[in-house]
Amino acid sequence: MNDTHDYDLETLAVRAGTVRSQFNEHSEAMFLTSSFVFRSAAEAAARFKGEQPGPIYARFTNPTVQMMEARLAALEGAERCVAFASGMAAILATVMGLMKAGEHVVASRSIFGSTVQLFSNILGRFGIETTYVSPTDPAEWRAALKPNTKLFFVESPSNPLTEVSDIRALAAIAHEAGAWLAVDNCFCSPALQKPLELGADIVIHSATKYLDGQGRVLGGAVLGSHALMEGVYTFLRTAGPTLSAFNAWVILKGMETLALRMDAHSKNALALAQWLEAQPQVARVLYPGLPSHPQHRLAMAQQKTGGGIVAFDLKGGQDAAWKLIDSTQLLSITANLGDTKTTITHPASTTHSRMTPEQRAAAGIGDGLVRIAVGLEAVADIEADLARGLAG
Repeated sequence: MNDTHDYDLETLAVRAGTVRSQFNEHSEAMFLTSSFVFRSAAEAAARFKGEQPGPIYARFTNPTVQMMEARLAALEGAERCVAFASGMAAILATVMGLMKAGEHVVASRSIFGSTVQLFSNILGRFGIETTYVSPTDPAEWRAALKPNTKLFFVESPSNPLTEVSDIRALAAIAHEAGAWLAVDNCFCSPALQKPLELGADIVIHSATKYLDGQGRVLGGAVLGSHALMEGVYTFLRTAGPTLSAFNAWVILKGMETLALRMDAHSKNALALAQWLEAQPQVARVLYPGLPSHPQHRLAMAQQKTGGGIVAFDLKGGQDAAWKLIDSTQLLSITANLGDTKTTITHPASTTHSRMTPEQRAAAGIGDGLVRIAVGLEAVADIEADLARGLAG
C-alpha cells in the first residue's frame, strides 16, 4: 500500500501500515523486546546518527508501534503520527515538544477535566499560561490572543456536553496569529471527522477510546506534519511516555473494525437521544445528531454522523442523576468511553470533579448532567435499563 490516497478509510483501517517480517505473517507481528541487536558497531553508530533506518530501542523505535502510527496517520490523512502511553501523555507531549516557558495557550473551557488540570496546575508552573474561552464563539478566541500565543486547543465534540467548534474558523484565527490549532478528535475518530482536512495543524487522540474500541488498553497519539511532529517525537525519545508494543498491537487490531463500530455507535446513540427527548424527567438532551442541538448544522457539516456520546440533564440535580445511575443493571458505571459496552457516568463527580465549581459552571456542567457512551447492545435494552431509573 504505497499510495494510501487510493483507498477508502475502511480499507486503510484494515491494511495500512502493515509491514511483514521475514516470516511473512498475515496478522501484524508483536515485537516484545526492549532493544534490538546490530550486526556491527558501524551499523549501531549509523542507526543512532539517523543515517540508517531501523529500530534502536523500544522507548522510541518499535516496529509494532510504528505500524500502529502508520495506520492511524493514513486514517487521519496526516504526514506523521507519534504514539504515546495514554491520551494525556499525548497532550503533554504536544505542549512540551512544541512550546516553551513564556508562551500562551488558548483553550476551550469545555475540555476533559484532566486536561484542565494539566494546563492550569502543571504547565502553568513551568511558565506556560492558558486562557479558557467558549468552544462555540470564535470571537472569544480572537479576543484572547496575545503576542505570545502559540497554540489553540479544542475538543470537538466536547467532553461531556458534545459542543461542536467551528474548526475552520478557529484554524483561520490561529493561523493569522502565527499559532497552531490542535483538535482532540477522541469523540469522533477519523471514521467520523478529519480535523486536518478542516484546517487544523495537530490531531490528538486518546487511543484508549474508540481506536481500541473494547476498553482493553491505554494509548494516545499526536498527528500532523513531519516538521511539527519532529518536536513531539524528540520529547518522546527523551522523556519516554512510550506506548507498549502490546498496547499498540491491540489498538492496531481495534482499528480494523473502527468504521463499522462508529456507524453502529452513532445509530444507537441517535435512537437513544430521540428516546430521551421524549422522557418528562429529562430537562435537555445534548447530541450533535439531534436538530435540537445548538450546533447541529455545523456538526453535520464537519462530521459524518453525530457520534456515540449522549449527554442529558435530569430534573432533580445530583440526587436524580445518582439514582438513575445506581438503578442501572445493564449499563457499566465507569468514566471510560468508546467501548462496545455502554457506559454511564456523572461528570460533575467523576471526570470533571477536579475542576472548581466555578469552572464547571462556566463549562455548563451541572449536577444533574449524565453522560452516556452508547455501546453496541440492542438500543431497546439500553432504553429499558434507563427507564427503570427514570421511573423511580
